[in-house]
Amino acid sequence: MDLAQGVQSVAFVILGGMMIAAALGVVLLSNIVYSAFLLGGVFISISGLYILLNADFVATAQILIYVGAVNVLILFAIMLVNKTQDFSSNPKLLIRKLLTGLVCLGLFVLLGTMVLVTPWSLDSTSPAVIESTTVAIGKHFFSDYLLPFELASILLLMAMIGAIILARRDFIVEPTIDSTETISTSLSLPERPRELTSSESQSS
Repeated sequence: MDLAQGVQSVAFVILGGMMIAAALGVVLLSNIVYSAFLLGGVFISISGLYILLNADFVATAQILIYVGAVNVLILFAIMLVNKTQDFSSNPKLLIRKLLTGLVCLGLFVLLGTMVLVTPWSLDSTSPAVIESTTVAIGKHFFSDYLLPFELASILLLMAMIGAIILARRDFIVEPTIDSTETISTSLSLPERPRELTSSESQSS
């Protein structure tokens, strides 16, 4: 994406400010539902920064995976688990806040030092910017990294088959203890009993 330098700078400042504000809201808000929604705003702001870096595939994957899957899963988990708990004051809350502030300040200083000491100037002999990163990644997937790509596909297929088997299991056979028999367990996953067809029901 070819944009003017001024437009890129303004977009970077806006996206950076949105990301920092949403991240602070995630940490500081007491309502966990609002924090989860603001977390989606953080992910969207990060995808905008990826677009400014001409990483269209990573930006799309950021929205589809983190916003469309991970953040929605977090929201479902928060809304389904509705556990009420009485509020009780913690006498050591101030100490925890001070320790958290020190850790955050240390991370900020570390990241700021890395930003300042990193040489951000581009070399004049650097390769040209790729027009579409999706095409370049696809070529690498089906040429240089074909074996890892296929292995990942097989692993995902195995996980999907296992999830389907667990979802279709109607009941788990409980171990039975008898005075004359030992503990018997079943390692198989029994299927739901099939209903009789019309011909079988008429014959019976």
